[in-house]
Amino acid sequence: MPEKSVTTVPVPLGDRSYEILVGRGLLEGAGARIAALGARAAAIVTDEHVGPLYAETLVEALRRQGLRTVVITLPPGEATKSYASLEQVCDAVLEAKIERGDLVVALGGGVMGDLAGFAAAVVRRGVRFVQVPTSLLAQVDSSVGGKTGINSRHGKNLVGAFHQPSLVLADTALLDTLPLREMRAGYAEVVKYGLIDDARFFDWCETNWRGVFSGESERDEAVAQSCRAKAAVVVRDEREDGDRALLNLGHTFGHALERITRYDSTRLVHGEGVAIGLCLAFRFSVTLGLCPAADAERVEAHLSAAGLPTRLNHVPGGCGTVDELLDAMAQDKKVKGGALTFILARGIGQSFIAHDIAVESVRSFLEGENSTSQP
Repeated sequence: MPEKSVTTVPVPLGDRSYEILVGRGLLEGAGARIAALGARAAAIVTDEHVGPLYAETLVEALRRQGLRTVVITLPPGEATKSYASLEQVCDAVLEAKIERGDLVVALGGGVMGDLAGFAAAVVRRGVRFVQVPTSLLAQVDSSVGGKTGINSRHGKNLVGAFHQPSLVLADTALLDTLPLREMRAGYAEVVKYGLIDDARFFDWCETNWRGVFSGESERDEAVAQSCRAKAAVVVRDEREDGDRALLNLGHTFGHALERITRYDSTRLVHGEGVAIGLCLAFRFSVTLGLCPAADAERVEAHLSAAGLPTRLNHVPGGCGTVDELLDAMAQDKKVKGGALTFILARGIGQSFIAHDIAVESVRSFLEGENSTSQP
């Protein structure tokens, strides 16, 4: 597919600066853009779902530019973000004789991006890498900002490194083959940017979300705007020492649900956990007297209209007891000194970081959610 209009979103981070390119048809022309980074070889890390669809196109694009390539293929799913998979990727990259001036290319969704990026961060103490995200969630969130990592039995993304990519190519045409469930999951992250600090973007989502799903121009606009929003936060706070934590709106609840379900994608995928988490964050804010109930209802109505879960009992097989949820939250990276930190809201587009939230307040809220959630 030939390229159509391409939007460039810069991420100005000094000597770690890079560009995010958004548009349809970027994959076929990826070779020239990646070759321009000056590498002689590339290790493409992909999974068994994405690889058969797109790896050959990327390999040919790179070989036309004279790059030596190797493809490393892994099983799909959150369980692949593991120590065992990290070892496998690192060994394969070393076996392929990828040097520090060469590239690791992540071709896939957030799992491949996080895993390949972490491998690139640690192999030879740092190899450059490129993100070619193939899911909506990865295009609008995980491919941008340099967070890489794997999961531990103690929780999600607890082992990792900050390692910025050298380039992000978000080919929105690749989303045409994405299953509807994964599109919905990624859309939760799109909505999140409006809820954080851009009420007008949330308004836009309410009006235009169907075009995002169907692949109209609204899809490119949603991806580009989400990348602009994330890039702006990353530039202000690259290593999450301050307001980058706002990007975790809904994630304290969502990550806890993922841990409880043991990262079983048949029950819950990341974006679904985020959707439930966004609704919980707004309803918790209402409970604390911070947010109008009408705003929480509006958030739930929009996510529900898009086909996303919004309640605890929407998790197939259940989501554990309140104590289990609290224990899972205690492993969240935003915990400091044992105190719970949440991203809460005073309204749509008015989120903030709330430190030292009393555990009993959270317990009482979750008990109420368990008793009042409706299928």
